[in-house]
Amino acid sequence: MNADLSSRPAEATPDTPPGTPGKIIAVHLNYPSRAAQRGRVPAKPSYFLKPASSLAVSGGILERPAGAELLAFEGEIAIIIGRRTRRVSPAEGWAAISGVTAANDFGIYDLRTADKGSNLRSKGGDGFTPLGPRVIPAAAVDPAGLRVRTWVNGALVQDDTTAELLFPFGQLVADLSQLLTLEPGDVILTGTPAGSSVVLPGDVVEVEVDAPDAAGAPSTGRLVTTITEGRAAFGDFGSGPAVDDLQRIEAWGSEEEHAAAVAAGRASALEGTAAGSAQPASAFELTAELSEQINAVAVATLSVALRKRGYHDIFIEGVSSNHPGARLLGRAKTLRFIPFRPDLFASHGGGFNAQKRAFDTVEAGEVLVIEARGERGTGTVGDVLALRAQVRGAAGIVTDGGVRDFDVVAGFDIPVFSQGAHPSVLGRRHVPWEVDVTIACGGAAVQPGDVIVGDGDGVIVIPPQLVHEVVAEALEQERQDAYVAEQVANGAAVDGLFPMNAAWKARYDEWEGPR
Repeated sequence: MNADLSSRPAEATPDTPPGTPGKIIAVHLNYPSRAAQRGRVPAKPSYFLKPASSLAVSGGILERPAGAELLAFEGEIAIIIGRRTRRVSPAEGWAAISGVTAANDFGIYDLRTADKGSNLRSKGGDGFTPLGPRVIPAAAVDPAGLRVRTWVNGALVQDDTTAELLFPFGQLVADLSQLLTLEPGDVILTGTPAGSSVVLPGDVVEVEVDAPDAAGAPSTGRLVTTITEGRAAFGDFGSGPAVDDLQRIEAWGSEEEHAAAVAAGRASALEGTAAGSAQPASAFELTAELSEQINAVAVATLSVALRKRGYHDIFIEGVSSNHPGARLLGRAKTLRFIPFRPDLFASHGGGFNAQKRAFDTVEAGEVLVIEARGERGTGTVGDVLALRAQVRGAAGIVTDGGVRDFDVVAGFDIPVFSQGAHPSVLGRRHVPWEVDVTIACGGAAVQPGDVIVGDGDGVIVIPPQLVHEVVAEALEQERQDAYVAEQVANGAAVDGLFPMNAAWKARYDEWEGPR
């Protein structure tokens, strides 16, 4: 019977590892398919360590760090040491193993230049070593009869067996035990086959290990990890992400795989980026000073500045606030629903689904923007999730669908812009599908990190790279509008004043004085 990793005891048993392994050791190359992909076949195994703090369980969320481009998965078989082991032979090595489980050896290629081969930062981040969800007892399987498979967004991308490993499991245990005492619960990641590649925010990666020819065909079940976009930028007191053409090709697996990813819009083209270069210029921070400036400008005025730059479809149409007069400002965190279908709701609607993940991971100052396809016939958020967003410090919620428990939600402090009230639950019309991806909300394209601004006129989306110039122009327009309003209040006619002709513009410049 398979053991469940989610409820591991403090002490190791033959079937169940402890909650935190003393050591996580990873093998560089072990599958012939991966060695062929890399263009080299090692004569002997080589290793690196991963910290115990990198451990995660199935169903977790992994952030791609802000500024990083190349987060890669590696589906692997993890072997778990069952007894204290020192100086055993390869023939004795398998007997020291209590069980096997699925693992994903995530890594950031952008940080390899700083690691000098140690992989500490590139592969040692929090959550970079998910294991589980179940353990297959070693006694139930042939070590040469295991299979590891990986899926990305439901598509099979890795499929290999242990029949022809360069270094069988017993050899790995024997080699390591020559110098290291392997303790019960220690984990060895045994290498990944060909097919490892890059994943993006919103992608879902699944790894499964099974023994299809063994009695009962035991399986670990699928180890599921959802990728999200990180928000915290790297400080200048350490090496930040830096990529070059070689890293891009190695991360994607080959030039052909990278080219296909570029064609599909999932990768950056080769640009000759120098290793060690600074973070992308697209880094943007919504500072307190900038927020104060934005909040001094009406949404209508901001929209005019955007239209002058060709951005006409930046309105989230049809939504209004549950708090009349409320102001909304923050960076977008996105959630996407797809139309209801029974089988898809059965696979994606329960448990810690995309909707719950979005509300449970929204950060302070973010606006949770929900794509509901303009469907008003059911709720997309209710009182519990709205309260969760408020407690986490979210700046607001925008949905082009309905709100359940509308009166209760209206009593919260958090502003919620929606199509209005509806009492039905999510499953009437929607399946919660993915987070932190580009969505369409109320007819506007919204990307994670976009700046969302709302007031009584509605909600607009501002691309981060335009914020400073749009706000500067809008502030000037607001000053002009204030002058015009003052003149009208004093009895001036609008002809020639609104908009200002040359004569009125000269008077305005004199009124405003030097700046």
